[in-house]
Amino acid sequence: MTTEAGLLLVDKPAGATSHDIVLRVRRTLGVRRVGHTGTLDPFATGLLLSLVGPFTRLADLFHGLPKSYDATMALGRETDTDDLTGETVSEDAAWRELDAEAIRASVAAREGVGRQVPSAYSARRTGGERAYAVARRGERPGLEAREVTVHEIAVTEIDLPRVRFRASVSTGTYVRALARDIGRDLGPGAHLTALRRTAIGPFAVDEATSPDAAAEAVAAASTAWRPGMAALPWVWRRELNDGERDEIRYGRSVERGEVLPPPGSARDSGKGTPNPVALYASDDLLAIAEERDGRLHPKKVFAA
Repeated sequence: MTTEAGLLLVDKPAGATSHDIVLRVRRTLGVRRVGHTGTLDPFATGLLLSLVGPFTRLADLFHGLPKSYDATMALGRETDTDDLTGETVSEDAAWRELDAEAIRASVAAREGVGRQVPSAYSARRTGGERAYAVARRGERPGLEAREVTVHEIAVTEIDLPRVRFRASVSTGTYVRALARDIGRDLGPGAHLTALRRTAIGPFAVDEATSPDAAAEAVAAASTAWRPGMAALPWVWRRELNDGERDEIRYGRSVERGEVLPPPGSARDSGKGTPNPVALYASDDLLAIAEERDGRLHPKKVFAA
């Protein structure tokens, strides 16, 4: 793999769409193939994982990683988008009567597995359309509640009517819907006023670069640029010898051999190795394979 293939950690500024960031990274690096692993609303800031070159084919591997946020909600007002960009649909001054203990308890109660109705102005599909397209026509999208997991959530500051909190959630969880539901639990309603994504799985925004400094990050081999196996630190792996490398290059399977867990995990290459398995040589990612019947079958091949 070359420096035109890898994972770039980007710190998205407010006001830009995720697609805007892709275009800026593409222009800055001079690479045509650039994608991302999960959108952020324009008003939100923080970590956006940008896949460069052939690594755009790896997007599905990032889908299940948990996401962490710093967020602020304002009690006493609901909007049709569940955030500050929407129109007011209800107001209630009862937030003035809430105490810190009740607020912290209501926020903490959202931790764990639960069901969430996505925001009306979301990218969820309903009847073959995006929900936001239905909502913009003035219609109510028929969105069903889905199971989500809030791995961790805690209040970090209370300055009524604003409440700051941090949360780590499963993929598919809408933080603005989380703020909406907490507001309803408390009574007066709420909407999200600020959102910053601080981490996705093992990747932190503190290691990210601005989209316009992408070329400098790649040239300097900074922590924002993750080529080869550095892009997949949570994935099980297997190192190939020269003969196996040739087999993989032609799409042939190889013996399971010694499959190792991600760095820092307990060493255990016994039965039940989770799929997928990253196949590599000299830290270069050569393929993503699936273990089946004691062999590793390549599903996506990157070897030249």
